[in-house]
Amino acid sequence: MNTSSSLILRRLATILAVITLTLTLLAAVTGVLLAFYYTPTAGGAYNSLDAIATEIPNGTLIRSLHDIGGNGLIGVALIELIVLFLGRRSQPSWFTAWVSGIVLILTGIGLGWTAMILDWSQVGYWRFQIELGAIEAIPRIGGRLRDVLTGGGAVNTTTVQHLYTLHSYILAIAAVILAIVHLVSLLYASKPRQSLEESSDSDSLENLGVLGNE
Repeated sequence: MNTSSSLILRRLATILAVITLTLTLLAAVTGVLLAFYYTPTAGGAYNSLDAIATEIPNGTLIRSLHDIGGNGLIGVALIELIVLFLGRRSQPSWFTAWVSGIVLILTGIGLGWTAMILDWSQVGYWRFQIELGAIEAIPRIGGRLRDVLTGGGAVNTTTVQHLYTLHSYILAIAAVILAIVHLVSLLYASKPRQSLEESSDSDSLENLGVLGNE
């Protein structure tokens, strides 16, 4: 891959990392705003979200931005990893950028998964029940993991509270930290390479100048 293509892909990856961080912060900030009015109970979850949409000023906009931030985070981060792969950024200096990017995508997927039942809708409820069956089928730890998620077996208020805690306090904070680490590591890994290329270009220009003078 020539120098110009490598430079374009590196800058594109950096831009995508900035967009990923922006989407992560958007989802985090709008999530905090929604948390002021959201009730994490089996009966109150649906009613509180309905109240946010109908009674709170710009409530529908805030919830839409929250969904855009969460879903966009996954999509943009995936595209960025593809760009990094095309740019052949697999050297040891890019290890932190790769790991943080992959874990960030998994965290984004976890955020979407834990949010499926937080609205306490029929679709979310039955989808969660189906996925609980798949979790329970995991050898040795499946039953215990189901109990941890549901709070004892039945899907009820305790389940909503458990997933709300995972979604809002653990995964959301982890996503913000990972997005920052990913961008910083990407900039750090690009800097030595960029300096080397600039130095190489300067040497080439100097050599051309010397040859021209001769």
